[in-house]
Amino acid sequence: MQMARELGLNPAKLGKLDNHRQEPWKAPLPQYLEDLYAKRFGRERPDEVKTIEEIARTAERHRAERAARRKSDARPA
Repeated sequence: MQMARELGLNPAKLGKLDNHRQEPWKAPLPQYLEDLYAKRFGRERPDEVKTIEEIARTAERHRAERAARRKSDARPA
């Protein structure tokens, strides 16, 4: 899933790509994503693998820091 996110693909819509049983000439989805990732980034796997929970925590922490900065900048001196 991380590879799909880094490639800019919407993970919710990956089901459309995963129909290799109906169309045998298509590669299975994991192999297809690995091929795309290798072609775009020149390596087989991400350097640092993160879980969705870790990414969500980082994003939430970033939002909280921005809100705190905005709040402190908005106070009159």
